[in-house]
Amino acid sequence: MATLLHLDSAVFPQGSASRDVTAAFVEAWREQHPDGEVVYRDLAAEPLPHLDASAVVAGAEDALRAELAGELASADAVLIGAPMYNFSIPSTLKAWLDQVIIVGHNAGPDSTVAGTPVTVVASRGGSYAPGTPREDFEFVQNYLEKVLTGMLGAEVDFIVPELTLAHSKPEMAELIPLADASRAKAFTDAEEKAKSLAVRLAG
Repeated sequence: MATLLHLDSAVFPQGSASRDVTAAFVEAWREQHPDGEVVYRDLAAEPLPHLDASAVVAGAEDALRAELAGELASADAVLIGAPMYNFSIPSTLKAWLDQVIIVGHNAGPDSTVAGTPVTVVASRGGSYAPGTPREDFEFVQNYLEKVLTGMLGAEVDFIVPELTLAHSKPEMAELIPLADASRAKAFTDAEEKAKSLAVRLAG
């Protein structure tokens, strides 16, 4: 029985592109792998404390850090909803990363989570794709790819629903068709990724 660790970090519980896509992923995962377990953390509804000096010194001996690291180590796959806020990830997701990454325990060349597949749903209101005017402002994928692969040795894939503000901002109205296409692709990618992972892990 495979375990999926699912994290959401979008502030709003409804109307969130990242939450909608992660929910579609989980639904497809459950359909393909009904006996699998899903461990869920809503980092916006129940934010974790920021890392402090005592927790750094304690490392894996800190109760909260040990709990979070245990969830990560027990996961066969990880799903992260990571909307772009002010060109970066939500502070609640950063707090989880700071708490869960413990050098000498699960970070470094001998990482206990090396090879774990991580799917990140990196939604954003505009577009920061290569060749766009704001390409240089893309810090979500760049940061998470470096942290998750470089420190934890995870296997990371991104699903990127973009232009999510097109329907609410008049100045972006001409981008609505692109936004709708991006959203549709994100759902398709999420469902296909969830199914392929479920099959892979079940085998």
